[in-house]
Amino acid sequence: MSPFSRVLSTFFALIIVLFFLINTTTISTSFFTNINAFSHFLTTFHGKNNHHYSSNDHTDQPHISLWRSTWRNPFIAFKGINDISPSSVFNKKNISRAISPDIAKCGPVELPPNAITLPYCCPILPSPLKIIDFKEFAKPNAPLRVRKPIHLLDDEYMAKLEKGIAIMKSLPENDPRNYIQQAKVHCVYCNGGYPQKPPFQNLKIDIHRSWLFYPFHRWYIYFFERILGNLIGDPNFAVPYWSWDSIEGMQMPKYFADPNSSLYHNLRDPRHLPPYIVDLNYHVNAESTTQDQQVNYNLAFMYKQMVLADTKEVFMGGVYRHGDQAQPAIGSVELAPHNTVHKWVGRADLPSQEDMGTFYTAARDPIFYPHHSNLDRLWGIWTSLDGGRKDYRDDQDWLDSEFFFYDENLNLVRVNIRDSLDTKKLGYVYEEVELPWLNASPKPSRTKLQRQEKKASLLASSQDPITTTITKFPLVLDSKVSLVVNRPKKLRSKLEKEREEEVLVMEIVDLHSDKDVKFDVHIDDDEEMLSGPDKAEFVGTFTSVPHGSHKSKTKYLVAISKVLEILEAEEDENIVVTLAPIVGKGLVSIGSIMVEYIPK
Repeated sequence: MSPFSRVLSTFFALIIVLFFLINTTTISTSFFTNINAFSHFLTTFHGKNNHHYSSNDHTDQPHISLWRSTWRNPFIAFKGINDISPSSVFNKKNISRAISPDIAKCGPVELPPNAITLPYCCPILPSPLKIIDFKEFAKPNAPLRVRKPIHLLDDEYMAKLEKGIAIMKSLPENDPRNYIQQAKVHCVYCNGGYPQKPPFQNLKIDIHRSWLFYPFHRWYIYFFERILGNLIGDPNFAVPYWSWDSIEGMQMPKYFADPNSSLYHNLRDPRHLPPYIVDLNYHVNAESTTQDQQVNYNLAFMYKQMVLADTKEVFMGGVYRHGDQAQPAIGSVELAPHNTVHKWVGRADLPSQEDMGTFYTAARDPIFYPHHSNLDRLWGIWTSLDGGRKDYRDDQDWLDSEFFFYDENLNLVRVNIRDSLDTKKLGYVYEEVELPWLNASPKPSRTKLQRQEKKASLLASSQDPITTTITKFPLVLDSKVSLVVNRPKKLRSKLEKEREEEVLVMEIVDLHSDKDVKFDVHIDDDEEMLSGPDKAEFVGTFTSVPHGSHKSKTKYLVAISKVLEILEAEEDENIVVTLAPIVGKGLVSIGSIMVEYIPK
């Protein structure tokens, strides 16, 4: 140890002794717990036992800066870890709050009751731990891999995918390219296997219900694709996408229903094999409908989830920074069709609809990858709608957020979100197909007069026109309920609508994470005869995929500017919001519901 280091260590030891003498009556178990955080600082500061980063790795500087800033207020390290808040730690401008998992501290994941696997999803780590930063961008003139819709591919191409999956399944269990090892990567990021870095190591990372959802899965499919191409000797191979948003792709691809194929999986709902049409608003007890009607439902539903969701908060999910609780707010397409297709494929007769129907096993089903390839495609399409929409690329914390994956050469690679924004730089593009949902704007199910009469009746019985007289929040959602919600602004100008989206914001509390929960949301509808997914009054659905065993909370945002235009309700001071529980009645509560105006 250098003389300078010994001086620093002695100085910090004196601080500990001084603090102990002053606070002998208040020292508790939390003190000794947080000595570990202090020890972590010392080892990081001195550069010893720091297996995460090399000493010349400049990308680690924000974390060092964090501790230097924190240590100017030395006593923060001795607060109970649950008392430490982001505002008390990140008290200096330009301190990074990007999410980065502490991969060396990976632990058991949280599984639902009656789980069919053990709670260990941690990827294999090399010894000694060596991490390389991603730098393999596509060369300017190199050919691009083209991801195509499965329904347009021939048997020869799909045979390559089958071969690649078969080889991955045959690799040794300790090979990080092994199929189950790859599936564990999804499990560990989605079920709390990784903690955040100190001082928030008690907070587990979950990439769902936040702005991490799209970029994480983009990187995940990217490395899976590279491994596949390497194993079959075709570096230009691209993972196809399951285009369930196009009419021709609205059924499970036939290649995944062949029992003799490596793409086949026995933990799927046998009722949904081809040529059954997928239900993008699916729930376990869904009533059957005609194929033509289901197609119309799907197209109208896609219009709502893609076109109407015109702000980044509504489409991509909420802001999630270092020190924040997980699952701040869920994006429109992540809710459905992402969650609903997961559950449509999974086995309805298993406790958590394994494999696709729950996150800890979802990636064990080969159809997971074309499903998420399509979701990645939709992210790109959304950014191009209406001449270009804004995601979070102006936020440095989002851009700097990190993930870790193995590449085809068994290198453990650190990536960040900023390097994932241009798929051409990653070497791939999507083959375009028609988007029939772009012209599927929903129509009202009732006349303006009928809606006004219903609203007037409810207002007449209401003592509190701002929210509701039925009950006070939190509202346990165990039956249909209609609430009168105030609109702070009415008759907004065209310019105001272009600048701000009117959004219905619902706080979801006491959500049973291990249960199947779904409720639909309607505006100015008839509670006794609610409209279907193809009507304007039906504005959205909240659908959870079981993972974990705790109660969680999040937010659900629904864009309603265009809906109010269609319903001719822009002059109204209030809207009637009807919440209709479909599955899991009583397993979720609404903490609040209000209208907010979010900049586009």
